[in-house]
Amino acid sequence: MLKQQFNLKLSQKLSPQQIQLMKLIQLPTQAFEQRISQEIEENPALEGGKEESDFDDDFSNNEDYEDGTETIETDINIDEYLSDDETPSYKLSVNNHSADDEEKQIPYASGTSFNQYLLQQLNTYSLSEDEYEIAKFLIGSIDEGGYIRREIIDIVDDLAFSENIYTSEEEVKKILHLVQGLDPAGVGAQSLQECLLLQLKRKPKTETVSLAIQLVDEAFEEFSKKHYKKILTKFSISEEQLRNAVHEIENLNPRPGGSHDSNNKIVEHVVPDFTIKIVDGELELNLNGRNAPSLHVSQDYKEMLKGFKISKQKTKDQKEAVQYIKQKLDAAKWFIDAIKQRQQTLLVTMNAIMHHQKEYFLTGDEQKLKPMILKNIADEINMDVSTVSRVANSKYVDTPYGTKLIKEFFSESMKNDQGEDVSTREIKNILESIVSEEDKKKPLTDDKLAAILKEKGYPIARRTIAKYREQLDIPVARLRKKI
Repeated sequence: MLKQQFNLKLSQKLSPQQIQLMKLIQLPTQAFEQRISQEIEENPALEGGKEESDFDDDFSNNEDYEDGTETIETDINIDEYLSDDETPSYKLSVNNHSADDEEKQIPYASGTSFNQYLLQQLNTYSLSEDEYEIAKFLIGSIDEGGYIRREIIDIVDDLAFSENIYTSEEEVKKILHLVQGLDPAGVGAQSLQECLLLQLKRKPKTETVSLAIQLVDEAFEEFSKKHYKKILTKFSISEEQLRNAVHEIENLNPRPGGSHDSNNKIVEHVVPDFTIKIVDGELELNLNGRNAPSLHVSQDYKEMLKGFKISKQKTKDQKEAVQYIKQKLDAAKWFIDAIKQRQQTLLVTMNAIMHHQKEYFLTGDEQKLKPMILKNIADEINMDVSTVSRVANSKYVDTPYGTKLIKEFFSESMKNDQGEDVSTREIKNILESIVSEEDKKKPLTDDKLAAILKEKGYPIARRTIAKYREQLDIPVARLRKKI
């Protein structure tokens, strides 16, 4: 049985303008500049740079346009666009330009892709047409790390279906062996073990290299788990021999494709969104001037509206045109207001962060970083936590101690043995220092690390030590062990 009933409820939704503002706040400087260029390109009523001439009018606000029997109504105040006095230019820009305003050109590095680099080497071999196509297909199957992570039988099937090449597993393996002979050493391997073996077999044969090949080929599981006592017994070798062989293996490249990518990667430049300087013992905050562009509403569009207002004969086409103009003017005015609001939000948020971490910015000592979470700043500046998060996660600040990602200044708190709140960032730094100074022959377990930190005044549970260690990308004690 169907029933109809009314439900009354209150709900809060973000307007399209608020959503767009949130997106603008999240953009870092370079992406923000691209967004402005896109908006100027899409909206002819919006122009960059300073306005060249003044334009005055004497029309009254909220005036309707009448044409005998028809009236064009609008909720847009046209005079806001026709009078410069409504939006003076000083409101559309700021005077806190930093020294990097003129850094408009971003250099890029160009180079050969990893795939192209391998194909160029392939051209030096004498191959039949089918052999070349198989080799080309294999190279196309190599991932960014330099591996082919597919079974040979699957490659044979794909060659038949996509390339119309019917071949055998033996033939593909033969061509794969040829591909694995290309540079860099280890490329085309199907596993880490095979990758290491390919590199070792290219080295001059010495006693150490031969032992290293044996370790990887016959005792790879024990080696990867660092069960060195089992290896010593299995191969009847001395600790010195094992140490040299392990050192040889550790110097190999587990990602042969990455070595080429790192040399040909496009240069990425971080443009700081803020600058903090110490002037006469006090902190001075500036917003990068590239976040404060000069924008204005198109003078031509204002004049078109004025012409329509004073026109006695108003056709239907003219009315449709003026509605289009009003729409573009409204979008332009909103975009300018959104940029101003973005500037204010960025400055207010960063100013609160700077004062919260004043001791750090004055000294550069990371141990003076105070515990600080997003809610602390959000409550202080009376903004939403999500707004602070958008600023912290995507913005950089140039400090006297280097360019930092703002979210690095946030950390949770815990109490030391004296009941004082300390930053977890400080504890992680101490933990990292302890691990770096430990005896690698007998690395410290999580229980021992917890005991040492407790002695230093930080009572932390073993499971918390494990969590911090994972966040710092520090392996467990067994995997830190060295001969």
